[in-house]
Amino acid sequence: MTNSGQGLKRRAFLKTGLTGAAGLIAGSSVLQGQEGRAPSKKDRKTITRTLGKTGIKLPVISMGVMNSDNPDLVRAALDSGIVHLDTAHGYMRGRNEEMIGRVLKGRPRDSFVIATKVPASDPGAFLEMFDLSLKRLSLDYVEILYLHNITTRRDALSATMLKALEAVKKSGKARFIGMSVHTNEPEVIRAAVESKTYDVVLTSYNFQQGHSREVRRAIAEAAAAGLGIVAMKTLAGAFWDKEKQQPINAKAALKWVLSDPNVCTAIPGMTTFDQLESNLSVMESLALTSQEKKDLRLGNGESVGLYCQGCGQCLAGCPKELPIPSLMRSYMYAYGYKNLQAAHELVTSLDLPETLCGDCGVCSALCAKGFDVSDRVRDIARLRTVPSDFFA
Repeated sequence: MTNSGQGLKRRAFLKTGLTGAAGLIAGSSVLQGQEGRAPSKKDRKTITRTLGKTGIKLPVISMGVMNSDNPDLVRAALDSGIVHLDTAHGYMRGRNEEMIGRVLKGRPRDSFVIATKVPASDPGAFLEMFDLSLKRLSLDYVEILYLHNITTRRDALSATMLKALEAVKKSGKARFIGMSVHTNEPEVIRAAVESKTYDVVLTSYNFQQGHSREVRRAIAEAAAAGLGIVAMKTLAGAFWDKEKQQPINAKAALKWVLSDPNVCTAIPGMTTFDQLESNLSVMESLALTSQEKKDLRLGNGESVGLYCQGCGQCLAGCPKELPIPSLMRSYMYAYGYKNLQAAHELVTSLDLPETLCGDCGVCSALCAKGFDVSDRVRDIARLRTVPSDFFA
C-alpha cells in the first residue's frame, strides 16, 4: 500500500469512525507548536514522601509516560522537579521505553527513578521481556520492576512469578520489585502484604471508586507493613463525558488521592505542557479548595464519567460472558486518555465473539456506575476493524 493510500484510509476513519476520534488523534500527536515551551523556572516548595521500606524519597507527583510520545515533555518534567518516570514493556509496543532511554542519556543515574512493568508469563519469557525492557531503556537496572496487572490473590502469590521477581532483584537488575493492580485492589494489595516479598504496589485509586474506603484501608495495611504505595488512574478517566466537553479537575483529583498520607506518589499521565505545569503545582500544596471539592461532584449520583472500577457486577448479567470491565477500560483509554492505540491493543487482545450486543435486545448487564454497557461495548468494539499498522 502506498503512503497516500494509507493517508486516505486514515482520513476516512477519522471522518466516520469513533465519535470524536479526530480529536483523540490530534490530542495524542507530538504536541505541535509546543516543543519549545517549558514550565516556568521557579523555586518550588516540593512535598516529598518516602516510598515505604525502599527508602526512596519522591515528590508526590511523578509522571506516567504511557500516553506521551514527546521526548521534550519528558525532559521538561525531569528538568522541573519530577524524579520518577513510570512506563511498561508493552507501552507503544516498546517505543515508550525507547523514548525514555533517549531522554535519560547524559543525565546522572542518581537523578531519576525508573519503573517498568512486565506481564506475568512463564519465568523464562518474563525474564526475556524484562531484559529487552532494560535494553530499550539503555539502563543496567531499574529502581522498580512491577508484575503487571495482577487481579487476584492467587496471581499475586504465584510461587513461580515470585521466584522470578526475587531472582531479578538478587541480580541487581531491579532494586525493588512490586505489582500493579487495576481492579480488585483490596484483595490484591493484602496479598502483597501476605507475600512478604513485594516492596512496592502500584494501584488504581481515585475519587470515583465506589469502594475507595476499602482501598484506603488496604493501602494503610500495606504501608504499615513497609510497602511503598504508588497511585495510578488518579484522574478517573480524565473527562466526565466522551465528547470531552467536561474535563475532570485534575488538580482536585490528584489532591484527593494524595490527601492519603500512605500514598507516596501519584503517576498522572501527561501529554501537554499545560498538564505538566498544573500537576507540578500540586507538589506545592495538597489542600482542596471549596471549588475543587465541588468539581469532584462527590456524592452526585448523576455523574457517571468514563472510569470503570472493575467491580464485575455487570458480568453475571451478560449472556455472552463478555469481558466487560476490559472493554470499559478500552473505552476509557480511547475517550478519556486519547490513546486509541492502547484501546485498540486491549480490544484486539480479548477473545470476543463476532457478534457482541446486536441480538440481545434489552441489555441485562447492569453497571454499578450507571454505564450504558451495550452502547459502550458496541462503540469501542469497532476498533477491531482497524488494522494495527494504523497506529504505528
